[in-house]
Amino acid sequence: MNRVRLMVLVVVAAVVGMVAFGLWSRPSVEGREHGGFSAERVVEDIEVISREHHSVAHPVERAAVREYLVERLGELGADTVKLYEYRGLVGPEDKHVVYNFDATNILAEFAPRGAEEDYASLMLVAHYDSRYSQPMPRRDTVWSYGAADDGYGVGVILETVAQALKYRDEWQQGVKVLFTDAEEVGMMGMKAQWQDDREVFDNVGLMINLEARGPYGPALLFETSSGNERLMELYASAAEYPCTYSLTTVVYSFMPNFTDFTIVKDEIPGFNFSTIADINHYHTDKDNFANVNPQSIQHYGSQIVPIVHKYLTDGAYADRDSLKAERSTVNFTLPLLGLFNFSTTSYWIVNIVVFVAFVLLFVFDLLRGRVQLHKALRAALRALLVAVVALLVGELIAWVACCVCDAEFKPFGVVQGVAGDNIIMAVSVVVMIAVVAMLYLRGRRGVVRLAAGSIRANAGDSAALLHATNSLYGALGIMFILSLILITTIGENLMFFIPLMVTTTAIILYRTTRLRLWYLVAIALILLHALSFLYALAMALTIGALGAVLMLALLDTLVVIPLVELYTRK
Repeated sequence: MNRVRLMVLVVVAAVVGMVAFGLWSRPSVEGREHGGFSAERVVEDIEVISREHHSVAHPVERAAVREYLVERLGELGADTVKLYEYRGLVGPEDKHVVYNFDATNILAEFAPRGAEEDYASLMLVAHYDSRYSQPMPRRDTVWSYGAADDGYGVGVILETVAQALKYRDEWQQGVKVLFTDAEEVGMMGMKAQWQDDREVFDNVGLMINLEARGPYGPALLFETSSGNERLMELYASAAEYPCTYSLTTVVYSFMPNFTDFTIVKDEIPGFNFSTIADINHYHTDKDNFANVNPQSIQHYGSQIVPIVHKYLTDGAYADRDSLKAERSTVNFTLPLLGLFNFSTTSYWIVNIVVFVAFVLLFVFDLLRGRVQLHKALRAALRALLVAVVALLVGELIAWVACCVCDAEFKPFGVVQGVAGDNIIMAVSVVVMIAVVAMLYLRGRRGVVRLAAGSIRANAGDSAALLHATNSLYGALGIMFILSLILITTIGENLMFFIPLMVTTTAIILYRTTRLRLWYLVAIALILLHALSFLYALAMALTIGALGAVLMLALLDTLVVIPLVELYTRK
């Protein structure tokens, strides 16, 4: 093993880890002196909003929040601020308490200067009610203070509008701010608005809904309306520090979760943003001002403020249907590298090219004796077995954790109430990776030992190289099959396709240039994708999906380990 390359690899892996978890890939918190979007000003609004519980069971406190927001919108210079009252509403009957309440939405309008009556508008949406009572395992019923959910959304909107008003003379489209009530009890405020006062949406060409499922982590664009081709063109051209995966829109459609955007997304093109960490701060008393995270708030602003600027000042969006499209895109972000946005056709083309290149490369190496078919197949079966075992072990760990903490276990579902769930998930991934690495090294020592008696010079090194290549092709074979299955069924396969694509490319480039640097680049890109995506997946699906997280982490590991050997060998 080349020690210099090993040291370089360690440094690169450490830097990649820091980038994946936010260093240089998320905005720093700007103070108010910078003149741009300021998380500090948002925090000041959140401090007021989250002083008291303000759910549908707290009409007096909720009214105080409403009055504060009406006052803030007036200070910003809204042309009109109107309240829409909906009386005698009843909360979901399947909850532990059924609430009867009145809901009041707040609508503020800001018109372009000198505009005629018929103009398109951007609508910014967040709800101002906090979560109602929620029973917790081994705890009394708790109430949220609504600092993140949805103080983040309300505060970010107020600051975004304040920034937009600085260039109001350039507006060609208008702004509507809709602060909804009773979202937590089934989007009752938005449902009533849509049903009884739909005219307020008539000229809306773009909706941006802001949520928060926990106070930490990146602000993720986790959902768009269907036919998002033009929406993603806007996002790609404007958003700074983008963070999104089109896969999350697919996954979210299967989850029992809804937002105000759900009510209108089939009719109005739009974006849905949210932080996603951590589940034990979501809808509980831990959602309070003490846990507000300014960097997460700043990340909302870095994406949303430029989008708002482009939409309001570009005449291309004067047609309220300008962002509607028939096709959706496949997209994902890599921290620091930004957004990769593909049309469905171009993504299929890229897949086909990589699939063909991988098959041809495998056949070529097979004919040249660089890989052994039976051992590559054996490695593929081992990879498949590791994936299945990881899936089962992960779910077993999650079940045990739920039993210990008296939490409801939901296989591959959102689990709340497990103390130290993030630590459990992180330790499980590290331990399983260590086990797989030891098993790989054990197999490597075995093939080297068998070759030791050969009279051929460097027989041990050749055997180790062959073992690495067989193992690599075995793991890539599984990635190939899974990528093919997913692209043909749901049109999304990034978790398997990215390792397959970058590794295949690296092997071809190495064969062409003889530079092992390409293996290092492949390792860095796989780690960058895996760390950021698996973090988002773990936070979104929680410990209930630990099996899926472990499976994906170990499949990536089975690709990375032989790449490490190919890069560091003498």
